[in-house]
Amino acid sequence: MDRRAGRRDRDPRLTASCDRQPGRNFETVYRLLLPDPAACEDVCRATLAQADSPVIRMLLASALRLQGKLADSEAVSSALAQSMPRWAGAHFEHGMTLGRQGRHVDALEAFARAEALGGVTGLWREIGEQHWALGDKAAAERAFLRHLSSASLEPSLQEAVSLNGAGNGDAADDAYRLHLKHYPHDVLALRRYAEFCSGRDRYEEAEALLRRCLARAPSFVLGRYGLAMVLLHMHAVVPALDIIEGLLREDPNRLEYLAVKGDALGRLGEFNAAAAHMEETLARHPSAGAMWTSYGHILRALGRREACEGAYKKAVGLRYPVGEAYWGLANLKTYRFQAEEIAAMRAYAGAAPPGDDRVALRFALGEALEHAHDHAGAFAAYAAANAERRKMLPYDHAERKEAVQRARQTYTPAFFADRRGWGDDSHDPIFIVGMPRSGSTLVEQILASHSAVEGTMELVELLMMARRLGAGGDFYKAIEGLSAQASRDLGAEYLRRAGVFRKTQAPRFIDKMPNNFMQAGLIHLILPNAHIIDVRRNPLACGFSNFKQHWATGQAFSYDLADIGRFYRSYVELMAHVDAVLPGRVHRVIYEELVADPEGETRRLLAVCGLPFEDGCLRFFENDRAVRTPSSEQVRRPVNREGLDGWRPFEPWLGPLRAALGDVLEAYPAPPRF
Repeated sequence: MDRRAGRRDRDPRLTASCDRQPGRNFETVYRLLLPDPAACEDVCRATLAQADSPVIRMLLASALRLQGKLADSEAVSSALAQSMPRWAGAHFEHGMTLGRQGRHVDALEAFARAEALGGVTGLWREIGEQHWALGDKAAAERAFLRHLSSASLEPSLQEAVSLNGAGNGDAADDAYRLHLKHYPHDVLALRRYAEFCSGRDRYEEAEALLRRCLARAPSFVLGRYGLAMVLLHMHAVVPALDIIEGLLREDPNRLEYLAVKGDALGRLGEFNAAAAHMEETLARHPSAGAMWTSYGHILRALGRREACEGAYKKAVGLRYPVGEAYWGLANLKTYRFQAEEIAAMRAYAGAAPPGDDRVALRFALGEALEHAHDHAGAFAAYAAANAERRKMLPYDHAERKEAVQRARQTYTPAFFADRRGWGDDSHDPIFIVGMPRSGSTLVEQILASHSAVEGTMELVELLMMARRLGAGGDFYKAIEGLSAQASRDLGAEYLRRAGVFRKTQAPRFIDKMPNNFMQAGLIHLILPNAHIIDVRRNPLACGFSNFKQHWATGQAFSYDLADIGRFYRSYVELMAHVDAVLPGRVHRVIYEELVADPEGETRRLLAVCGLPFEDGCLRFFENDRAVRTPSSEQVRRPVNREGLDGWRPFEPWLGPLRAALGDVLEAYPAPPRF
């Protein structure tokens, strides 16, 4: 292959040794080719009317081919290949036209001549396509794999990569789409575009692109690994784990695969298996700092506090990733940093480049300074962390506000009256919803300490189903269009999906995903007998707790105090509407009332769920179940008042939160009139 092909502005197809006409900007003409082949044809013909140029003739053949004028394209490219037998680009273009005509054997012969002359970018893709069309998928895959390993990119694809690197994501998106419009099976472009989409949380698109790539090259290792990672982001944990297990059979000691397997086991709730796997991996890879951090997360969920701290400190000592490891310690909420640790965090944060690790360091530093009673310093660290994270994960409250309004318009008394009796009749699920950091983990731990209830995790299954329903662009229109059978099917689907995470024979289970408050109407429609528990906490306490929390994913609203206030307000507005149209459907737990009267509130909670009272629910802190949320350490202690007033030292800086909350704060715990 000619390595000049990797240059952004020139491709070997544009280089003919005999073409020495001065002043002709062949690259300019070339850039017309994909976006407007008809215009490119016109320019080529006008240029050739003035003087002959082999490169312009080659571009003319390409423009004709892209317009489907294959006979004309072949006439031009055949004559060009005959007149310039030593030019790889001429034979390549001739082969392209032959292939589009279905003359695949002839095309392969032309490509062989191009390869013998040094090749051009895209050659192995086209060789693969001819073998694919001839039914020789083994030969096709060998060619596609060579294309995937190419060190050079065609100018149209390089343009997309360069635009993305320059921060022009929208233009890069357009460039990828344009390239794939003309070369829809280009495995290299599919892989690159999938990476682009993943980086923008467009995981469904990334999955589709990678599956198209792997359809042509099923053994492509990086594509399989990439698909596993995308599936994990989509919370399709079981298929992701299947892919990783296959990769491990081929390369059993590869750290990246071992790390993903541990993560997947943890996401499935197989915490003991995840811990054992990580211990075995770390015995083979003791310097894997990121694995030590992941191991610490698993140990925290299991309540193995001393070993958890040791794992995080091991990661700190290995200096990668320092921020995530320090945040692991801070996120215990009960760890107290020493002065030398705070000094080290300051130094690391000052030297770290922008990105996730520096954000994590700043959140950890804020937690450390807060416990050291340096509230001004702590707030400054939290504010810096949030400002940087906000740039990485922008949030537009207008979209949330519109979603709440659409929910209020859709979920009317008449809507539910017309659909009475719909859905799956299972009583199994108990949904705990509300704002993050509201005390929902405490309520979950109380319920999960009942003999008839299993605590699972914060399941994303309902959110993923809702996202699928809205894939056509209008979630609420899709909800209105559901039939009775479709609602039953959705309820049954949810139960199947959630069943993957159930590990005991308990008849009831908890789905503690706070963000499911947006899906309260959907829950009632597809699972009318499921219980919905809304946990609510003082807006200033809850809001500031979100502001100082470094979330692994999601919660884009939480990186600005005003956005947090607006989000809290929209949550209260929607739940007030649900209370109005479905009276008594949602049971509300006020965190401060639970702290003040744990037994009385627990008895009421159990009665609402149709469960007899058990003393174990008051001794929830003795429950050794795994807990993966930030409150994992707090719920292993009896109810206390520590979380009630932690926001007060920061009150001087909470003006934007207070202003955004407005009368929601004044009316708490009741909602104002909306």
